[in-house]
Amino acid sequence: MAMVLTFLAFLLGGPPAWASSVERVDVRPDRITIRFDARVGAVSAVMLDGPQRIAVDVSGARPGGDLGAVGGPVARVRQGAQEDGARIVFDLAAPAVVTEGRFDSNRRTLTLALRTVDDAAFARAAAEGRLSLLPPFGYGGATPAGYSVSVPVPAPARAVGLPRIYGDDDSRPLVVIDAGHGGVDPGAIGPSGLREKDVTLATAKAIRDELLASGRVRVALTREDDRFLVLQERYGIARRLKADLFISVHCDSVGTGEASGATVYTLSEVASDKEAARLAARENKADILQGVNLASTSADVSTLLIDLTQRETMNNSASFARLLGREAKPLMPVKPNFHRMASLVVLKAPDMPSILFETGYISNPRDAAFIASREGRAAIAEAVRRAVDIHFARRMAAR
Repeated sequence: MAMVLTFLAFLLGGPPAWASSVERVDVRPDRITIRFDARVGAVSAVMLDGPQRIAVDVSGARPGGDLGAVGGPVARVRQGAQEDGARIVFDLAAPAVVTEGRFDSNRRTLTLALRTVDDAAFARAAAEGRLSLLPPFGYGGATPAGYSVSVPVPAPARAVGLPRIYGDDDSRPLVVIDAGHGGVDPGAIGPSGLREKDVTLATAKAIRDELLASGRVRVALTREDDRFLVLQERYGIARRLKADLFISVHCDSVGTGEASGATVYTLSEVASDKEAARLAARENKADILQGVNLASTSADVSTLLIDLTQRETMNNSASFARLLGREAKPLMPVKPNFHRMASLVVLKAPDMPSILFETGYISNPRDAAFIASREGRAAIAEAVRRAVDIHFARRMAAR
């Protein structure tokens, strides 16, 4: 659902020193019209996320005038002065992108065509970066009386492709390892510049190799390179593969203090403590950073959260978390309250035991050195392998 259109630029005739004012802003469900009291200079529009909004910058202009009524995907209109002009901000009630910009013949009325999209499409559009669509022209020379700029918006892309499954025996259980963050989302960054997305990928691969060496399970990774996946895509991949266990690998971080040690999180709609609530708020923003509104979780998930199937899944997740804590304790630093609970989006698969494994604090130099080292990754992978072996052995014995 990547979007080509992320930045719209218009360069008009006349000297940059023009001092026009915003006269009126009208918002309709499918368009925005901005009227000025004089011809304007350079105008640009850009989609911004966290929260989702459209900003229109007008060089050499002053804010003012009637903002009119809002409608469609726009919830509120604001304006303010900048060093080189005025900015008009359209706070969005629903994700939307600008697909066309057109000035009238007097270059005093700008109409922006809007197209509503889904959250993932807006995220891709915001992440694509800025694209200039017109070369500069008109300064000191002739300028067309009017023109329009449009960029085709491609149809939504197909669902994320399924990754490779390592291991040939289809009768063996499947474990999906999710390396947290990636691509435009670096995750937490340590004092030395160590990035969470790099550590989690290296750790996920070490866990994969250790599990495959045991010969007892098959393994898949949600990502094997530096790419961005929204949270629903991460557990969605595991569900589409019909995984028997989902492990999301992360690194914890705090702004100050010497917090140290690994923790594991399982799903609960009520956080087990303040630190669990803090982590859920931070990790759930991995999508908001890319413009994704997590409130749009699909109805089937939110309904199943209270279903008996979901409750059984949560119990199985908690059982595996306790196992992991027991097996990790002799191999790596762990916090005394190792198992915690929080409302983490990435754990909300209703029918698959899932944990989020914080392997240590990237903000702590000692923890960071451990989780970034080959020895540290080997210890983490061994702890996971031991827990996985016991988890599936118990499941087989219960049949």
